[in-house]
Amino acid sequence: MKTDYWDMRFKNEGAMWKYDPSESAYRAVEQFKMENINDILIPGFGYGRNAMLFLDQGFSVTGIEISRSAIELARENGIDCPIHNGSVTMMPFDKKCYQGIFCYALIHLLNKNDRGIFLKACYNQLMPGGVMIFSIASKTTSLYGSGKYISKDRYEIAKGLTAFFYDSDSVISEFSKVGMVGFEDIEEPVKFMKGEEPVKLIYVICRKQV
Repeated sequence: MKTDYWDMRFKNEGAMWKYDPSESAYRAVEQFKMENINDILIPGFGYGRNAMLFLDQGFSVTGIEISRSAIELARENGIDCPIHNGSVTMMPFDKKCYQGIFCYALIHLLNKNDRGIFLKACYNQLMPGGVMIFSIASKTTSLYGSGKYISKDRYEIAKGLTAFFYDSDSVISEFSKVGMVGFEDIEEPVKFMKGEEPVKLIYVICRKQV
């Protein structure tokens, strides 16, 4: 993850995705409630548009965010939960284990080695019986294959922004190592842009054995 890239974007563009939480976050809230999960970690916290939903629903939330500008924006908007400033590849930032982890549109921005490091770190910070939820880029989305080819299923889709696109094989290969119990294709509405086609993602659920 490139600190400068995200710091400049948040500094220049502010709340670039506005403040409506993602549909994935709404789904995760319901999943966590069914599991009686209240204490969660959000890697890739951004300026907190998803975190606000969890906080409003009474969850205890801790974040990890690489961009100081994004954290400042979250604070300006009244979010006062703990937020660690740093890359998710440098986890753990505390000694705590969490009941749940929610990670939206982050892991596909990492290279293969860093994705493995990140997933292992998340699993290590999950309580036995805890649940992790990831929304990740799918090869079925229109962005797949656009931009500069980097490696298999990985492209520089904008200057300074590289993404890996998953299919069922790569989901199973990477997430089965951290307790994957299921995944499904989803369409994520782009709420801040009228008329924009939904983004196609894969919603992955993992559970740590008791």
